[in-house]
Amino acid sequence: MSTGSPVGSHRVVSPAGALPQAADRLDDQPDIADNEVRVSVERLNLDAASYRRLRTDHAGDGDAVRAEVRDIVERRGKMHNPRTGSGGMLIGTVDAVGERSPLGLRAGQRIATLVSLTLTPLRIYDGLERWDGLTEQVPTSGHAILFARSIAAALPGDLPEALSLAVFDVCGAPALVRRVVARRSNPAHAPATVAVLGAAGKSGSLSLAAARDARAATVLGIVRDRDEAAELEAAGLADRIAVADATEPLALAETVTGALDGRGADVTVVCADVPGCEHGAILSTAAGGTVVFFSMATSFPAAALGAEGLAADVEMLIGNGYVPGHAAYALHLMRHQPGLRDLLTRRTEAAA
Repeated sequence: MSTGSPVGSHRVVSPAGALPQAADRLDDQPDIADNEVRVSVERLNLDAASYRRLRTDHAGDGDAVRAEVRDIVERRGKMHNPRTGSGGMLIGTVDAVGERSPLGLRAGQRIATLVSLTLTPLRIYDGLERWDGLTEQVPTSGHAILFARSIAAALPGDLPEALSLAVFDVCGAPALVRRVVARRSNPAHAPATVAVLGAAGKSGSLSLAAARDARAATVLGIVRDRDEAAELEAAGLADRIAVADATEPLALAETVTGALDGRGADVTVVCADVPGCEHGAILSTAAGGTVVFFSMATSFPAAALGAEGLAADVEMLIGNGYVPGHAAYALHLMRHQPGLRDLLTRRTEAAA
């Protein structure tokens, strides 16, 4: 048994020299190197931006969505949406562990992967026949490969699997929000005001909970309609709630500043899974503030050039999905904030 590259470069079929995430195709064969782990796949969770784009492109035709996802996996050896550049993550059971794997996993352990499907070798066995193409969560059978520098977490016994999968999919968001808000709320600054765009979604609601946990002065949730506002109010996660279209920059900035007593947010978190939120987020942020982009629909050129063109003195961060301890922290929030768990449970059940 050979030893593979810890970052998985030995699995890249093309182009030569690329890392797995940037590769056009990965080697999905089941034989593992001595530092790899093979997982028997049970369910995929497509990221929100990727699924929304697939469903929009196919006008809500679930059969067509299923066919395209199946084609992507078969063609690329991974789930990597070519239009959004994103994928998702999965749950399954550890099937085989190489003797030199540093991940601490054991055969028979049920896990969620905490790395993107865009860099995870994946093979599907059942043609996705149990999935109707109408939800982000995809029941299936197959195998996936984890590298020495992959990340995985054992599934908790006190949460439904579908809920665990939804939380783990976005667990990098609350951990980074907590870090950013705590940093801005140090003795040299007044406690931060935080605005979350797309606040009723998975990453948005967890980000609200994290901002409050980090002792933000005011937590503002921006949602797209009155139904989401009522849902968020029932969860009790935000101090203030406002309805606005995050893709309309001037109207969004007016809504945020109006809700925050005439000034922008110290920290603006973008969790809306639609393109075109960059400029509104920048305009909604106070001078010297921070914008955190978690949506996979974010355009780096639009954000960078937009901030320059607006002469906006803001720090911009791209949430990379990994902060040490992120999975445990997301579960902590779920267990200690009943409103958060109730909201995400309803969302998960609606998507089932």
